[in-house]
Amino acid sequence: MTPDAPLLASQLVVRVCLFLAAAIALFGGTVQMVLGQPDTSPRLDNVHRFMAGIYFSMGVICAWAAVTIRQQGDLVYLIALGILLGGFGRLVSMSKVGLPQPKGVWIAYLTPELVLPFVIAIAHHARG
Repeated sequence: MTPDAPLLASQLVVRVCLFLAAAIALFGGTVQMVLGQPDTSPRLDNVHRFMAGIYFSMGVICAWAAVTIRQQGDLVYLIALGILLGGFGRLVSMSKVGLPQPKGVWIAYLTPELVLPFVIAIAHHARG
């Protein structure tokens, strides 16, 4: 396929999902880096901001993969897995310590983490 050829519908779906994941991770990573973990120990704040950096870097990786979607293979599946595992981590937290307030916000965070990975993987697989 030439670089000027239009994207396949499946590639377009993956690209949009990756840009969405990138926006979420870049915004979320930035906010968490700035805010840290209020009302906690220095150790937990340190870990929280470290993970915010990892979260932000996932946004950069998602954006790069979206821009270069024609060349991507297994990386897209690994990104989808990372998003899904993040959602599973959130589910474990909710089952162990409860659903944070306001509940609707946290459910809104969880939903794309459990849905997007499947959309990404299925659409990426469909590219052939």
